[in-house]
Amino acid sequence: MSESTATRRSLEVALGERSYPIHIGPALIGDPAWLTPHLAGRQVMIVTNETVAPHYLARLRKGLPAELTVHELILPDGEATKTFASVTRIWDALLEAGFNRRCTLIALGGGVIGDMVGFAAACYQRGVAFVQVPTTLLAQVDSSVGGKTGVNHPLGKNMIGAFWQPRAVLIDTDTLRTLPERELSAGLAEVIKYGLIRDAAFLDWLEAELPALRRLEPAALTRAIERSCELKAEIVAEDETEQGVRALLNLGHTFGHAIEAHQGYGNWLHGEAVGAGMAMAAELSRRLGWLSTAEVERAAAIIEAAGLPLAAPADMGVDDFLTRMRLDKKNVDDRLRLVLLHALGEAVIHDETPRELLEDLLASYPRR
Repeated sequence: MSESTATRRSLEVALGERSYPIHIGPALIGDPAWLTPHLAGRQVMIVTNETVAPHYLARLRKGLPAELTVHELILPDGEATKTFASVTRIWDALLEAGFNRRCTLIALGGGVIGDMVGFAAACYQRGVAFVQVPTTLLAQVDSSVGGKTGVNHPLGKNMIGAFWQPRAVLIDTDTLRTLPERELSAGLAEVIKYGLIRDAAFLDWLEAELPALRRLEPAALTRAIERSCELKAEIVAEDETEQGVRALLNLGHTFGHAIEAHQGYGNWLHGEAVGAGMAMAAELSRRLGWLSTAEVERAAAIIEAAGLPLAAPADMGVDDFLTRMRLDKKNVDDRLRLVLLHALGEAVIHDETPRELLEDLLASYPRR
């Protein structure tokens, strides 16, 4: 990608005094004009992982002013590392380096790094600044925006964490050049989600442009990222701590998180589990009388065209799903709350699904 084929764009997450920009475009990593204004003080800790570091760490560090004190921490890669122990390593590094309350943490990587660094920043000395520099499509369109931070627990995904907003999100679209195809598809799951829950016209566009997105065509990628971030920013501004409408962002996630936890974190990528989960949510919506068979088939075709699975894991029974789903963070007073679809482009939070209907779906849904 080059400046001639994809321009830089900016938008804002409007949260009053805690508002922050999202910058999107090529060659942002290493450009001090985009990062330096968001640093809180003179101490910077860059946290990344073993996969991302060889590609982008030196470039990011080179773009920081020479007068800063900069430290680096390189963690192992993978969803299985998203643990309290990994966050403790970040705190250890900060304390050993003598970092104070005016330090800034920079999360350079995908959603795992972003979530852990944000959680570490939320807790270190009761809260310090951090900046998101997401390098995967999934992180760029979803997890880097909105301030959800945390780690996984063996019984449930993202069960330990905090809401802590970054000072900025820098989305360098050039990083998608080094993204494996499977990871790209995982990110497309979250892009499709935005169309399904809130923007039917965007879903129409995605249906036509998925081949271009999978070919990494710059104009298509920039539009998909920008529109996804716009929708996420609108919802976060309405409901920062997920007391209401923000829960709609979890379409497919109750089913998907159950798959991830049961299979072992990292065996199914988050986006893969969400893809299957969205297909399951669409089918349940049909059984409730909200979607037609044609709409369910259309949603499934879009998900499949992104390279995502539709079927659930062969080794997960009804009880396996229900046990994990009961731990979902949206649940209130022992009522299972699901994000379902009244129509393609219109999601709803529903906590009155008859148990028999849900169990029948889980029993009859295709496995692979």
